[in-house]
Amino acid sequence: MKLKQRLKQNSSKLYNIASENISKAFDYPSLKSKELKQAIQKKIREKAILSTKARLAERNKSFDDYTDEELEIIISDEERKIKDDLKTKSLVAALAILGLDFLI
Repeated sequence: MKLKQRLKQNSSKLYNIASENISKAFDYPSLKSKELKQAIQKKIREKAILSTKARLAERNKSFDDYTDEELEIIISDEERKIKDDLKTKSLVAALAILGLDFLI
């Protein structure tokens, strides 16, 4: 009896492990797309911080002159500018590929 119960428990454990691995395998593309989105967001954020530093340097200011909330607003504005610029460049590239340069 004990052997039969142990076999049932072990087989159920193996079944659970196998089903988890299968679900992870089918979820792989969504995991990779999330990682890609996070990497892109990180790069955009880094670029926004650099352009914020440049903008503050032009005004002879430093990060210490602003509160965290004000800096977050400035950085989010820079992120928006970068995203808009990327959208514009992507549209121009798509139109150029299609040969619709008269719309540019």
